[in-house]
Amino acid sequence: MIGLLVQYLYVVGVILFILALRWMSEVKTSRRGNWAATGGVIVAITATLLAYSIQRTDLLVGAAVIGAIIGMPIALKLPMTAVPQRTAMSHAFGSLAVALVGAAEFYQYTPNVDTFSLSVLSAEMILGFLTFTGSCIAFAKLQGLISGKPLVYRGRIVVSVCTLGTAVALAVYLILNPTQEFVLPIMALFALAFGFLLVMGIGGADMPTVIAILNSYAGISAAALGFVLDNKLLIVAGSLDGSSGFVLALIMSQAMNRSFVNVLFGAVGSASKSTEQVVEGRTVQSFTVDDVATVLNNSKSLIIVPGYGMAVSQAQHVVKEVADIAQSRGLDVKYAIHPVAGRMPGHMNVLLAEAQVPYEQLWEMEKVNSLFPETDLAIVVGANDVTNPAARTRPDSPLFGMPILDVDKARTVVFIKRSMAPGFSGVENELFYLPNTMMVFGDAKKVLTDLVAALKKS
Repeated sequence: MIGLLVQYLYVVGVILFILALRWMSEVKTSRRGNWAATGGVIVAITATLLAYSIQRTDLLVGAAVIGAIIGMPIALKLPMTAVPQRTAMSHAFGSLAVALVGAAEFYQYTPNVDTFSLSVLSAEMILGFLTFTGSCIAFAKLQGLISGKPLVYRGRIVVSVCTLGTAVALAVYLILNPTQEFVLPIMALFALAFGFLLVMGIGGADMPTVIAILNSYAGISAAALGFVLDNKLLIVAGSLDGSSGFVLALIMSQAMNRSFVNVLFGAVGSASKSTEQVVEGRTVQSFTVDDVATVLNNSKSLIIVPGYGMAVSQAQHVVKEVADIAQSRGLDVKYAIHPVAGRMPGHMNVLLAEAQVPYEQLWEMEKVNSLFPETDLAIVVGANDVTNPAARTRPDSPLFGMPILDVDKARTVVFIKRSMAPGFSGVENELFYLPNTMMVFGDAKKVLTDLVAALKKS
C-alpha cells in the first residue's frame, strides 16, 4: 500500500515539475511556476521519506533544521542583485550533494557493484565535483571576490583537457578494478581541478551562459544518480533540470552569436589592444540631470534599457517612477530586454517584475531593435556590453558578432553610468563616444531619483 502511494506521489511531483518549467518560461505565469516547483519538492521529499526506512531520525531532523536556518534568511533577505550568486551556490551544493551520495554508494556496495552502475556512478561523480568547483568560481566572479577576467595562459586548453582526461581515465580504471578504492578520491580531485580551470578561463561576460551550463551539468549528474538509486523521480527531475539548462545555454549562446566551445574556451574579456587604441584620444559629452529632463520633456517616445548597473544600485523602482512620469506626459514607453543583460538569464525580467512594471512594456531584443531609429530618447541604465556598437562594426573586438540592442540608432541616448570603466567583458563601449550620446555619471538610483525631482519641477 505504501509503495503504491509513493509511486502516485512521485507522479504528482513529476507533473508539478513539468508545470513549473512551463509556467516559469513566461513572465506572467512565473510566480505560479515557482509555487508549482515548491510543491513538487515538498511532494518529492514526502514520498522519499515514506519509501525508505529511516535509521537516524535525529540526523534527518538536524539536517532539515540546519538547512532551514541557513536557507530562510537567504530567501528573505537576499537582494535581487545577488540572485545570480545564490543560483551559482545552489548549483554548487546541489552537485556536491549528488557527488557525495554517489561516493557513499560506491563505498557502501563495492565490490558488489555491476559495471553499468559503477560507470554511471563514476560519470555522475565527475560531473558533480567539477560542477561544484565551477559554480564556486562563478560565485566568486559574480560577487567580485576575484577578477571577472578570464585566466589566460599558454596551453591552458591543453591543461584543462588533460585534467579532464585524467579524471576520465581514472574512472575507467576504477570501473575495471572496483576494489582499488583509493582511485576514487584521486579522480574526484582531478574533476574538482577541471571545474576550477574551466570557469577560471571564462570571462565575466559569459557568466549567464556558464550558469545555464552548470545548471545542465548538475541536472545530468542528478539524473545519473537516479538510475543507480532506482529513483524514478530523481531521474525525471534531473533530466528536466539538465535538459532545460542545456536549452537555456543554447539560447544564451545564440543571443551572443557564440558556440558552446567558444564560450568555454574563447576567453572573452581578455584585453583587446586594438580596441584600446581606437578609443584613445576621444572624449565624451557629460550632461546633468536637468539636461536629461529637458530632452525627455521634448520627446514623444522613450525606450529604457536596463542592465547590471540598475541591478547593482537597486534602481528598478525609480526606473518605473521615471517611466510613469513619462507616460503621464504622453510618451510611449517601452523597456528593451537583452537575453544576457545582467548576470543570469532573465535577470532584468525578475527585477522589473519586482517593480511591478507591466508585462506588455517588456520588449525582447528581436522585436524592439527595429523601433530604435524611430525613438526620440533611449535611457541606458548600466547596460554596457549588450549596447556596444563594436559588436557590429569592429571585427577585431571580442564582442564582434554578438547581437546587441541597437541603442545607438535612437535620436538621443542617455547613458547612466558610474564611470568610464568598461563592461564585465573588459571591452570599451563605443556608444560612449557617439555624438548623440549624453553621458550622465553617477549611481543609477541617485541619478534617476534626481531626474524624477527635476521632472516634477518642470
